Amino acid sequence: MQRSRRVSPSPTILATQRARDLQAAGRDVISLAAGEPDFDTPDHIKAAAIEAVRRGETKYTAVDGTPELKEAIAGKFARDNGLSFSPAQISVAPGGKAIIFNALSATLNPGDEVIIPAPHWPSYPGIALLAGGKPVIVETEAANGFLLTPELLDKAITPKTRWLILNSPSNPTGAMYGAEDLKAIADALRPRPHVMTLSDDIYEKLVYDGGRFATIAGEAPDLTKRVLTMNGASKSFAMTGWRIGFAGGPEWLIAAMADVMSQTTGNPSSISQAAATAALNGGQGFLGGWRATFSRRRDLVVSALNSAPGLSCEAPQGAFYVFASCRGAIGARAPADRVISSDADFVDALLEAQGVALVPGSAFGASPYFRLSFAAADDALEEACRRIRRFCESLT
Repeated sequence: MQRSRRVSPSPTILATQRARDLQAAGRDVISLAAGEPDFDTPDHIKAAAIEAVRRGETKYTAVDGTPELKEAIAGKFARDNGLSFSPAQISVAPGGKAIIFNALSATLNPGDEVIIPAPHWPSYPGIALLAGGKPVIVETEAANGFLLTPELLDKAITPKTRWLILNSPSNPTGAMYGAEDLKAIADALRPRPHVMTLSDDIYEKLVYDGGRFATIAGEAPDLTKRVLTMNGASKSFAMTGWRIGFAGGPEWLIAAMADVMSQTTGNPSSISQAAATAALNGGQGFLGGWRATFSRRRDLVVSALNSAPGLSCEAPQGAFYVFASCRGAIGARAPADRVISSDADFVDALLEAQGVALVPGSAFGASPYFRLSFAAADDALEEACRRIRRFCESLT
């Protein structure tokens, strides 16, 4: 019970649920809080799941993934990232969170440190705490694109450091580490053999403006025995509800993660694994259209927010979020004479006054900002942007 008290509920889930509750109560609310594509899972993936049910593939599977899915994942890593993994070096879990929990639970001793650059996905510190570790939050700078630098990393590493978590493209900023950025980080890690790296590549396929995705294991092959490369089906294939995360890493770590999972969740859904196998082995031509749509929506939102009084933002390089500063609104008064003293106040007042649900930057370790997901229909985004501007114009 004591460990659970150290962890707060996911703020993104709370914001999304609050919007749902208001909608159920009859409020006109546009929710841009959730981090999931608004596209439907492609038909060939759904068909593979249906066929798996008809074949009777409804029993327990190997705890960390079927041979067929592991083979498909190995093919994906080789094809997309130039990484070579055997089946014994691949783990499949019910979602990316489970991959991270299993990895940290299998390796952390009480008080071991996990370096997490901020802004960060809110679940990283929470999972580190649940696994008995100590999150070490390293603040990055907007002027440097919110990227961790070797200098910041060097200062953060101690003898107790066990993990560094890198997320690229980033949730919430959309920032992306280039190949040279990762090579510089690898240089800082190389003389610290006690530090492992978890590379969260879940938004790999959502990169814009011709950007080239890079991952640290690919840019520093000599460190592969100290890197867990994580990905999943949720974002690339619009399969958030199917709950499939996967990773490739050293065999000893994968085996230890399987031991943890054997006593917690057990195997991922057999049906979801069949669907994910089809996703990875099948055609992915639809991704070009998805990226084009997301890119157009990104430009719409960035332009609209930069025209709103008190707000400013940069165009993200990847993922489907805009991380906008509301610094210019701090200290202003909202309707009902409410003073905006923080990004949380801004988000709450916006929801109350205009019915737009966002997530405050403080949830991601950075203030005063907010995260807006542009994984929503164009008309909803356009209306939400009008409401945000109207709200900002009402501040005094």
